[in-house]
Amino acid sequence: MAAKKTAQRISSFDLAPGRILARKYEVLSLLGAGWEGEVYHIRELATGIERTAKLYFPHRNLKDKSAQRYAKKMHDLRHCPIVIQYSTQEVLLVKGLPVTVLISEYIEGELLSQFIVRQKRKRLSAFMALHLLHTLARGMACVHDLGDYHGDLHSDNIIMQRYGLSFDLKLVDLFSASGSIRENIQSDTVDLIHIFHEALGGAKHYASHPQVIKDICCGLKRSLILKKFKTAGQLTRHLETMQWSK
Repeated sequence: MAAKKTAQRISSFDLAPGRILARKYEVLSLLGAGWEGEVYHIRELATGIERTAKLYFPHRNLKDKSAQRYAKKMHDLRHCPIVIQYSTQEVLLVKGLPVTVLISEYIEGELLSQFIVRQKRKRLSAFMALHLLHTLARGMACVHDLGDYHGDLHSDNIIMQRYGLSFDLKLVDLFSASGSIRENIQSDTVDLIHIFHEALGGAKHYASHPQVIKDICCGLKRSLILKKFKTAGQLTRHLETMQWSK
């Protein structure tokens, strides 16, 4: 009977606000859903601290491998300021099935994609975009220096908490992608340039950018980007030493 239950597929947990989990947490709202499971905003009953709970669909977390891999990745990268801090793991009974839940810190803010759209003309100025790229590159350099990677960087996977002269950003998710670590680090670096290009308004504004911007974007050609920047650290150093001219 247990084996049959484990084999069942859950497409949604449907946790309503106010539901109590493991006698420890109150569900506040659904934050998002994906291939592996759902993410909820929760409150710890004993302390009132708000946290994030990622519930894994059992058929996407066979033998608990996906959850354990993700928890270890967050732990290994705990000293990187751009990475959300992991707290603990729980096992809950949902719809009659044991469900693994990873508890982590709750980050208030908005998705980078939403922030960009809210700006005047729905894009950032070159000055703001360069500061955004520098913050992202510096944050990812910490990840890359530890021999790890994100695996799927884009503006819907980045939460912006604050901005001004600099940005305060967090990565929403981390992935275990196919290919070597070196290849995934390179892909992260290319993705950073794509985010920069998107923040500047995309292809229709590319021709009007100053040459220093084009020298970073490299026409979004992967081979040209990687010829200049193989890691986020190399990109960071370029941004910190580049000469600005219009």
